[in-house]
Amino acid sequence: MQKTINKIVIAFLICFVGLETTAQNSTNSPYTRYGYGELANRSFGAGRSMGGVGIGLRSPRQINPMNPASYSCMDSLTFLFDFGASAQLSWFSDANGKQNDLNGNVEYMAMQFPLHQKAAMSVGLMPYSHVGYKFGEAKKSAEGLLYSEQFEGVGGLNLLYAGLSIDIWKKRLSVGANINYLFGSITHSSQSIYSYESPNATSVNKTVMFKIKNATFDLGAQYTHRLSKTENMVFGLKYSPKMKLSNETYQSISSTTSVIDTLTGLAYDKPVELGAGISYIKTDKLTIAADIDYQKWSDVWYAGKSEQFDNRLKIAAGAEWIPNLYSRPFFNRVRYRTGASYTGSYVKINGRGYNELSFNLGAGFPITDGRSYINVSFDYVKITPEIKTMIDEQYFRMTISYTFNEYWFFKKKLE
Repeated sequence: MQKTINKIVIAFLICFVGLETTAQNSTNSPYTRYGYGELANRSFGAGRSMGGVGIGLRSPRQINPMNPASYSCMDSLTFLFDFGASAQLSWFSDANGKQNDLNGNVEYMAMQFPLHQKAAMSVGLMPYSHVGYKFGEAKKSAEGLLYSEQFEGVGGLNLLYAGLSIDIWKKRLSVGANINYLFGSITHSSQSIYSYESPNATSVNKTVMFKIKNATFDLGAQYTHRLSKTENMVFGLKYSPKMKLSNETYQSISSTTSVIDTLTGLAYDKPVELGAGISYIKTDKLTIAADIDYQKWSDVWYAGKSEQFDNRLKIAAGAEWIPNLYSRPFFNRVRYRTGASYTGSYVKINGRGYNELSFNLGAGFPITDGRSYINVSFDYVKITPEIKTMIDEQYFRMTISYTFNEYWFFKKKLE
């Protein structure tokens, strides 16, 4: 028992040592200038290469924080640890030119372990949003002075969660909850730089930074309908309420002098979120899943203002196929995955938004005794704005994760 406790403590330390690491910049999108930035993909491992599904997924081999009701499906003797990192190549283009960027970041880290034959717990850390942009444009003032504006933003929000799931009826109906700690900081800077032709003008630097620290929670439920001994249908629901977020906001304006103000009374919210998912599972052979997720951003307050955002809808679907899990050839035991998703934007730029289409391919490669996996996901993302004058974006993203699965609670008998 003491060795088991030590292993759990070590895994906790490994999980939380990445608190600062996850704050690294993983995007260069100018659209992250608005709101909380680019919302992160919250699916792990298999779900990530299946279009980002997870609400209706229920697997004893994967951690799935998208629906906390899923945790209880694990074996009562098993311990799971999952760690993922990604690299991303981006292309941006508009009427003025093109730009390419390369980014990388730690995506998530989490663990899951049983508390009882009918209950399990998961703890993890993942990003909630990313902000990272830098661009500029030349302008002329009303007085005819030439100047350029430079805009830069960095930061993001992280989500630290602890979740509990319980089977409440015949291993068919399970419920769960995540208690989350949402935290992080985002900084937006702008600089007006006058040309040498305007010697009497003064350049102005403005920086706004806000910090978020707040507890939130998610609720989930899953029902498993048995079609046969090897086939199941899983129906999932999740709910996260709208929450007011505690914040500290600072503004700095400097020209010939520098002034730093603490801004008070600015409201920030997290939207209500509703989701539903369904999956068909043929044990050790085939999984097909689909999700629909809705976030009501239209009534969210951000920096003391409302009606800045649009409601966000995401539709995702994917599949996993295993040729023959119990054969000797290695590639027969690989889990092949594919998926796609459609997402509307929650931000509005001059009243306009964009649509995001994603196509995914991936695989889970078994290691050691076939219980643990190295998961690889390749994603192509196309962002299409509503009007041609907005920036067109494309991404190619590769995510690699390691899912460690071991019988940590199993005691060997002496003969």
